[in-house]
Amino acid sequence: MFVLDGGKRFVIPRTEMTYPGHNLKLHQNAADPVKAPVDHVMADFEDACPYEFKGEKSRKVMVEALNTLDFGKKVVTIRPNNIHSSFFKGDMEAVMLGAPNRFHGIILPKTRGPEEIVAVSKLLDDLEKRGGWQYKVQIESLIETPHALIRAYDIASASDRMAGLIFGIADFAANLGIREIVEDQNRNFHYAKQAVVIAAKAAGLHAIDNVYLRLMRKDDPPERVAEIERGLREKNTGAANLGMDGTWVIHPQQAEIANACFSPTPEQVDEARRVVKLYHEKGGGSMADPKTGDMIDEATIKIALMDLAKGVQMDLVSPEELADWSARSREITGYDILQLMRRVQ
Repeated sequence: MFVLDGGKRFVIPRTEMTYPGHNLKLHQNAADPVKAPVDHVMADFEDACPYEFKGEKSRKVMVEALNTLDFGKKVVTIRPNNIHSSFFKGDMEAVMLGAPNRFHGIILPKTRGPEEIVAVSKLLDDLEKRGGWQYKVQIESLIETPHALIRAYDIASASDRMAGLIFGIADFAANLGIREIVEDQNRNFHYAKQAVVIAAKAAGLHAIDNVYLRLMRKDDPPERVAEIERGLREKNTGAANLGMDGTWVIHPQQAEIANACFSPTPEQVDEARRVVKLYHEKGGGSMADPKTGDMIDEATIKIALMDLAKGVQMDLVSPEELADWSARSREITGYDILQLMRRVQ
C-alpha cells in the first residue's frame, strides 16, 4: 500500500502503467488524467529504455518530467536499472537529488534477495537527507526469478519502505525456459503468481500481476479487438481471483478493463455494506442472510470489509465509515483484518 499526503491517503493500485522514461511525450501522456486513467505510473530506466539513452540522456528527461508535470492523484514511481547495473547508482542519484518530493516510489527490478532491499533502503536514507525530502520513498520489488520467488516473503518484509510485490512474467518464464506467456498464463503460472500474493499479503503489502502483452492496433478488425479485450479481461479476472490487487499495463488502452477487473462494482459495495450492517444489527455469530439464504459469519464479513476498503479508493465509501466497521470487527475478534492487510490507515 502506498501511504501518501502525510498519511492522509492510501492507494492500493489497480493499474500500474509502465512506459519508457527517456521520452518526454510519454511522460506527458502518463500525467494526463484522460489519456492515462490509471492509479499508478512507472517511468522506466531499465528494459524499456534503449541502450543509447541510458545514463545522462534519460536521466535529464526524467528529472524534467518530474519537476514540470502534474500527475494529479496518481502514484508516481521510477524503475532504475537493477542494483547490479553500472547505471543504478547514477539513476538513483539523478531522481532523488534532482526531483525531491516529486514522486513516491522506486520499483526495484531483478531483485535477488532481501539484502538488496536493505541496501536500497539505506541508499534512500542517505539520498533523502541530501535531497531534502519531506517523506520516505517507498519500494516495490519485482519478483522475476525462481530465486526471488522462494525468498519473496523475506524480500517483502526486508524494510518498512516496502509497499508491494510485482510478478514479472517475462523474465520468470525465461528462467524456466517457457516460451508461451500469454495464453493460459493464470494456469501455467498459477503457483508462482499465488506465491507472490501470499508473500505480499503475509507482509501486509499489495500484490501486482504481470502485463498482458497483446495490444490493439488502429487497423484491427472488430473481431480482433474483441478477442484482445476478452483475453485482457480473462487474464485480469483470473489474477484477481488469485488474490492480486492490480496489474501492470503497458498502454492506456488496457486501463479501463483492468481497473474494472480489480474493482468491486457500486452494487457490490452496496451489498457489502448491507451485509456488514445486517451482521452487526443481529449481534454477530453465524446466521442466514434473509435476502439470499447464504450463511454469514465473522469470516465472511471480512470479505465484505475488503470490498468496503476498495470502495474508499473509489469514493463510494467514506474513510470514517470504513474505520467504524473496522473498529467493530476488531472489538469482536481481537484483531482487524484491514490493519493486518494494511488496507486502512
